[in-house]
Amino acid sequence: MLYLFVDYFRDTINASGLLGPLSVLRYIEFRAVLSVILSFVLVVVAAPRTIDWLKRKKIGDIADFGRADVNELMKAKSNTPTMGGVLIAASIFITVLLLANLASYYVVMALVCLTCLFFVGLVDDWLKLTSAARKTGRQGLLSWEKMLFQVAFAGILCVFISKYAEGKFITGDSFSDMAHSLNVPGVKTWVKQAGAFVPSPGLIVLGTPLFVLVGIVVIVGTSNAVNLTDGMDGLAGGVTVIVSFAFLVLCIIAGYTHEDFVMAKYLLVPHIPLSDELAVVAGAMMGSCLGFLWFNCSPAQVFMGDTGSLPLGGLLGYIAVVIRQEFLLFIIGGVFVMEAVSVLLQVGYFKFTKGKRIFRCAPIHHHFHLGGWTEQQTVVRFWLLTVLLAALALATVKLR
Repeated sequence: MLYLFVDYFRDTINASGLLGPLSVLRYIEFRAVLSVILSFVLVVVAAPRTIDWLKRKKIGDIADFGRADVNELMKAKSNTPTMGGVLIAASIFITVLLLANLASYYVVMALVCLTCLFFVGLVDDWLKLTSAARKTGRQGLLSWEKMLFQVAFAGILCVFISKYAEGKFITGDSFSDMAHSLNVPGVKTWVKQAGAFVPSPGLIVLGTPLFVLVGIVVIVGTSNAVNLTDGMDGLAGGVTVIVSFAFLVLCIIAGYTHEDFVMAKYLLVPHIPLSDELAVVAGAMMGSCLGFLWFNCSPAQVFMGDTGSLPLGGLLGYIAVVIRQEFLLFIIGGVFVMEAVSVLLQVGYFKFTKGKRIFRCAPIHHHFHLGGWTEQQTVVRFWLLTVLLAALALATVKLR
C-alpha cells in the first residue's frame, strides 16, 4: 500500500524536500528490512491483550502427548494460552499490506495462502482447545479433513502459479521455463556464452501436472512439518526466524534487477521476475516470529498452535515453489524435515513391527528430551543446527 502510494506520487515526492525520504520505500531491500521491524513491533504491542483474552476464553493447551513420561516432562505447560498464531498471521498480513507491492501477483497469492491456512489452523485449534469443544469430545479436525483441504488448496494455488508464469513471462529470456524449472543445488540454471547469459541447455522444465504435484508436496509437507515442530517453547518460532531470513535473501536474489544487472543470472539461479517482492513476506514472517518469541521463549506465556504453524509452513513452501528453491528449503528447513520424517518412520516401524519403536518418542525433539537434554538445550541446539544448514544452503548458491 505504501509502496503503491510512493510509486504513484514519485515525481511529487522526489521534488519535495519534506517527502523526499519516502522515496526509499521504492527499494525492496529497505522494505524487506522494515517489514522485519514492523511485524516485530505489531506482535509485541498486541500480544499482552491477546494473551489475556485467550486466558479469559480458557483457550489453553491440554498438554496430552499420549505418553506418560512425556506428559510428566511437559505437565507445567497445561492450560498455557494457545492460538497465539493469530498474532503471527495478523502481523504478517498487516505488514505485507503496508509494505509490499500489492500489484504483484505473487504477493496477492501469498496473502491468499496465509489466510486459507490460517483459517484451517484456527478451526482445528478452536475445535480441540475451547471448553465448549472439549465437552463434545471433538479433538479438532480429523487428519483426513485437514489433509484434504491442504492438498486441494495447494493444488489450486500451484495451478495459478504455473498458469501465471506461462502467460506473464513469455519472453526471449525464457522466463516461463525458469519459473517451471527444477533447480538442483550445484547445477547451473544459466550459462555464459559469448559474453551473454543464456538458459542452461540441461535445464529441466516441469510440465504443469508435475509442477503442481511437486508444489503440493512442498507446501503441504512444510505446513505439517512446522506444525510437528511446534512442541517446545520457542522451537518452531526460532527455527522459522532463521529459515525466513534465508528465504528473504533468496527472494531478492531470484527477482532483483537493476538496469542491465540481473542478480539471478550472475549467480546462475532461476530468475523469476517480480518474485523479489516476496522478500517482504519473508521479512514479515521473520519479524512476527521474533516478536512471538518474546512471549514464547521458556517458560512460554503463549503457544502459536495450528493457527500459526500451518500458515507459517505453508508460506515457506509457497515461497520456495515460486522462486524454484524447493531443494534449498529441504536443506535450510532440515529441522522441519527431521521432525516430519521421524514421525513417519516411527509410525511406520511401529505398525510394521507391531509395537517396536525407533525413537524414544516422535517428533524427534521429544526423543532428545527424554534422552537427557533439557528443553532449553534441545531448542537452542536445533536453532544452531538450522543456522548451519542455512549457511550451507546459501553457500551452494555461489558454488555452481
